Amino acid sequence: MKAVIQDRYGSADVLKFRDVDRPVPTADEVLVRVHAASVNAYDWHLMHGDPVIGRTMMGFRRPKAPVRGRDFAGVVEEVGSGVTGLKPGDEVYGEADGAFAEYVCARADNVGPKPANLTFEQAAAIPLAGNTALIGLRDVARVQPGQTLLVNGASGGVGTFAVQLGKAYGTEVTAVCSTRNVDMVRSLGADRIIDYTQEDFTRGEARYDVVLDLVGNHSLGEFRRVLNPVGTLVLSGGGVYEGGSVVGPMGLFIKRRLVAPFARNHRLLEIAARQSRANLEALRELAESGKIAPVVERTYPLSEAAEAIRYLEVEHARAKVVVTV
Repeated sequence: MKAVIQDRYGSADVLKFRDVDRPVPTADEVLVRVHAASVNAYDWHLMHGDPVIGRTMMGFRRPKAPVRGRDFAGVVEEVGSGVTGLKPGDEVYGEADGAFAEYVCARADNVGPKPANLTFEQAAAIPLAGNTALIGLRDVARVQPGQTLLVNGASGGVGTFAVQLGKAYGTEVTAVCSTRNVDMVRSLGADRIIDYTQEDFTRGEARYDVVLDLVGNHSLGEFRRVLNPVGTLVLSGGGVYEGGSVVGPMGLFIKRRLVAPFARNHRLLEIAARQSRANLEALRELAESGKIAPVVERTYPLSEAAEAIRYLEVEHARAKVVVTV
């Protein structure tokens, strides 16, 4: 089968489009014929091996998982002997390393039925970004109707879902993005938009019950300044940033853990996203009810997946970029 692989860390130039053996599912896995896969900052981090401290899990000299890609949507080709609830021919979506390929093996627990109202390209845009936003707002922040929510990085993959989920949960959403993304973010339902090229939200007078940070471009003190006396800050370090860092966004997480015990009425939290079929089911229901809709900025064929990641890195893509197979 064709796949996009890398055998060393580096820029998008290290990615190669090659023939590799088709994977064979284990007892708890399904083999999926991939129709589409989306690009995430996760792929960029693995490609670069950045931050350096992350190589303890990624692989010291080269990535342990050589085929790039994480999100996918496609059709079940084969199921392992221990798999229940899925069968060949099912249209599914989910997460697994190695999605930039014609076939991918995924744990059955990380695969769910594709939203019936979405194309494969749209469905592939949901799993990682949608799951991160869902966990960040529903499980970590525990947002409630009537609360005020600020999403910093509202035009990115996670941010576009966070804005929509914030509205679905009944919050008043303020979205922070650049000038070119204002109209797109407004179309997602944001109640107020702050153009960060014109205004620094940390210096404004507005205060929020929940701040979801997807960028990491301010200090903990600046974030806390815009929280209400009883407020919640949720950090996520998944964005694309200038490479070469030893700890990357984890530095802000370390500071959070040091400060959190002394933050009084402020809850300082971080997202630890975990994949599950239950969350994919929740996202499917939200998509089929029209409460969330993926925004796909552009698509690339599988053979140009390296260009798709380069576009995400260099052009700061809005919403989602999808690879079609």
